[in-house]
Amino acid sequence: MASSHACNLRVLVAVVCGLLTAVVLGLGIWRLVIRIQRGTVTSTSSTPIEFCKNGGTRQNGRCICPEEWKGLRCTIINFCENSTYGRFTFNRIPVGRYGSSLQVCDESTLNAGNPLAVRQCSLNENGEIELQNVTIGNCNQTLENLENQIVNISTQSQNISNEAQILTSNASNLTPENIMSATRVVGQIFNTSRNASSEAKKVAVTTVSQLLDASEDVFQRAATAADSDDTFSTLIEQMETYSLSLSDQPVVEPNIAIQSVNVYSGGNEGSTGVLFTVLKGTSNSLTPGSTRVNVDVDKLNPNEQTELQLLLNTSKTNVKACGFVVYQNNKLFQSKTFITKSDFSQKIVSSKTDENVEDQSASVEMVFNPRYNRTEFQLHSYACVYWNFSMKDWDTHGCHKQKVTDGFLHCHCNHTTNFAVLMSFKKEYKYPESLDVFSTFGCALSIAGLALTIIFQIGTRKVRKTSVTWVLVSLCASMLIFNLFFVFGIENSNKNIKTSNSETNNTDLNSNVMLRQDTVVISNPKCTAIAILLHYFGLATFVWMGLSAAQLYFLLIRTMKPLPQHFILFNSLIGWGVPAIVVALTVGIICSQNGNNSQWELDYRQEEICWLATQGSSGLIASPLLWSFIVPVTLIIISNIVMFIIIVVKVLWKNNQNLTSTKKVSSLKKILSTLSVAVVFGITWILAYLMLTDNDDIRLIFSYIFCVFNTTQGLQIFILYTVRTKIFQSKASEVLKSLSSTAGRVKVLPSKPRLHVRMYNMIRSFPALNERFRLLEPSTLSEEMSESDQVNPST
Repeated sequence: MASSHACNLRVLVAVVCGLLTAVVLGLGIWRLVIRIQRGTVTSTSSTPIEFCKNGGTRQNGRCICPEEWKGLRCTIINFCENSTYGRFTFNRIPVGRYGSSLQVCDESTLNAGNPLAVRQCSLNENGEIELQNVTIGNCNQTLENLENQIVNISTQSQNISNEAQILTSNASNLTPENIMSATRVVGQIFNTSRNASSEAKKVAVTTVSQLLDASEDVFQRAATAADSDDTFSTLIEQMETYSLSLSDQPVVEPNIAIQSVNVYSGGNEGSTGVLFTVLKGTSNSLTPGSTRVNVDVDKLNPNEQTELQLLLNTSKTNVKACGFVVYQNNKLFQSKTFITKSDFSQKIVSSKTDENVEDQSASVEMVFNPRYNRTEFQLHSYACVYWNFSMKDWDTHGCHKQKVTDGFLHCHCNHTTNFAVLMSFKKEYKYPESLDVFSTFGCALSIAGLALTIIFQIGTRKVRKTSVTWVLVSLCASMLIFNLFFVFGIENSNKNIKTSNSETNNTDLNSNVMLRQDTVVISNPKCTAIAILLHYFGLATFVWMGLSAAQLYFLLIRTMKPLPQHFILFNSLIGWGVPAIVVALTVGIICSQNGNNSQWELDYRQEEICWLATQGSSGLIASPLLWSFIVPVTLIIISNIVMFIIIVVKVLWKNNQNLTSTKKVSSLKKILSTLSVAVVFGITWILAYLMLTDNDDIRLIFSYIFCVFNTTQGLQIFILYTVRTKIFQSKASEVLKSLSSTAGRVKVLPSKPRLHVRMYNMIRSFPALNERFRLLEPSTLSEEMSESDQVNPST
């Protein structure tokens, strides 16, 4: 008997491996033929070489380089190599940045873990890269302590500024409290009444630039402090005043650039305006030479290298100096009305004169050429705004929009302050094609099979008198509804909305209305409802698979013990209640995080299809798809696989001493029984995890295999749990006989009998076929288990 058991196992393994090999080879050949027909098979020599090097990304026809590289293709070095200075060692430092020493403060100090020293990598007068001297910090000095030393800032300004710069050199470690303390310190360094040295102020500019490297989330949490509005506003105003004192010596840091110019000397009435320009660079950082100031200019003249340009009209004023500040981002300008969720460039430019003129004579014209991926996003609208210090927020008063030309957004304001253009974008989603014929056909078969199975199970429940009915019907019902929503509702109707490629068609030049967020969400409640229903019935399907596995485990393994009391009631509560709880919690949490913002829809579902989302930059880790679907489904599948293995080993493929049929028939029954259990347990869904591979060809092959096994799962249940039953076969036989007798009364040609007559005669002429049908019955499994004392007949 042992040899018979080993033989049976070998037969099973051989059959499964042979089928899988045939399917994989067939799909591989099929894909190769399709690629040849479409002309997609190309030689490796024709593969384009990556244009942007060293981590650069190609956007809008140009390379955007990381800070360590520059040039058209990001091939020119823009960093200082690893270095040693005395007892301090430093890693690679990008040009314009300060690098922190690898040596950190001891755990016994207040600044435990912070760097002991910093040094800068910069360009000399000849444009050569060089390292500056090391600045050593005090490990027992904190930003909070520096706040208390502001009263001595006139005499200790250089030391305080250096300490603040060192303490903010690692932006990733900054807390909201650090942000507020550092902002208060550098705000007082710029305060003219404190008489801080010019060198201390230049170092303070570096500190502000380092603060702007902190995450948006840290700034938003810092903005909740009671005095945050006044603290940020004080720093902004003091920097505006500082911008007037630089003469023609700009101060440029990666996230901030400050420049001023003298425009009036001896009554030069020919002066008409001052033009401030910020040029595009090969990286997202500001660099020396990226800002320019021109006087005696009467109009804007942007070109393809211009990112923003501001023209300050001084023809009717007695202005002697103008100052400009450009911020790389809007983190110091924490708006209560404009929500930013993207990483689009939001440069802010400040213009200030030495006379506080607020009439029409101080008008300002601006053009902005924002950076964003034009292949992925479309500009929806924009607003010309300024920072209102009394409101502590953006305001549109005194500003209006002008025509959009050559991709430049034009604004005009009748006063001088901090200006910005707030933009909202629509994402150019790549909606997938409709379900292919293969998937639709498989789902249609499953829908038909599931519907027939439900009807059969309910219609014959009194005859069969088994508790398995409710679990199987619930599983089929949830799977049927899921398939229906999948076929008829998963496509987003927004894909049919026509969008324009023109950036001017969706912008109203006559209305300069304050925007509320930087991304536009095209609300589609129907798609959201479909996603919720798919989420619910998808989870319910897997929960019922798990309950089916648990019930079969009780029936086959714990045969001598009765089913738990109220087993069906508990199954119903779990099968339909647990998915509802998971879906309700997921939707509730996402809604609460977004408030009344319609953005919650795309935090829950995808726009491409009406299914769960994988959120933005956080990817799969923070997505509803992972935590509210994949994780519970994975746990259920793992549990089902464990019970499947136990049932297969201890019941289905265990030797039966009383078995009198041939080995061939016995093996067939075991294989079919194994398939029956595998189908209802959802074992084939493990193929979904094989689709996560990075190789496109392998993923495609497993996608087709996954499609074959899972889109037809309903059909498999129908065949294995309905067609195989004696009741169904007897009813089918009666129908065939009835059709045959009816056909006998109809005059037909003798040489061409009708199809159902030929089918009936064929079945009657092959007794072996009746035996095969008998072997497909689920009852044969129970009979075999009874003979080996594995099944309790009462169940």
